[in-house]
Amino acid sequence: MSYAAYLPFLVQVVLAAGITTVVIAASQFLGQRALHTKIKDAAYECGILSDGSTHTRFSVKFYVTAMLFILFDIEVVFLIPWTFVYRDFLANHIAILSPMLFFLFVLVLGLFYEVKKGALEWEK
Repeated sequence: MSYAAYLPFLVQVVLAAGITTVVIAASQFLGQRALHTKIKDAAYECGILSDGSTHTRFSVKFYVTAMLFILFDIEVVFLIPWTFVYRDFLANHIAILSPMLFFLFVLVLGLFYEVKKGALEWEK
């Protein structure tokens, strides 16, 4: 095993760490210094005092929509690499189309189920 193959990676890590250190040090030493006062350190809220509780409760539908987004985002994570290796598998006579079609079928079936249950309707 040759360690020379890892040299470009090591150079990239050292350069990234060095540039990061230089940028942070330069901003620390050359950046503007401001006086800290109570007004300057307070949160900026457009000059309007907040009304009511700052910790509001969100509807469950918001979380369901977020989970559905993550689900279909994960679908893309599986589909993109599959598209890159499909030609290689096809050349070696390995059928990977049917498992991916089954995967998509299950996802579309789940989407129809969610639409039927009304999970994507905000106003009800």
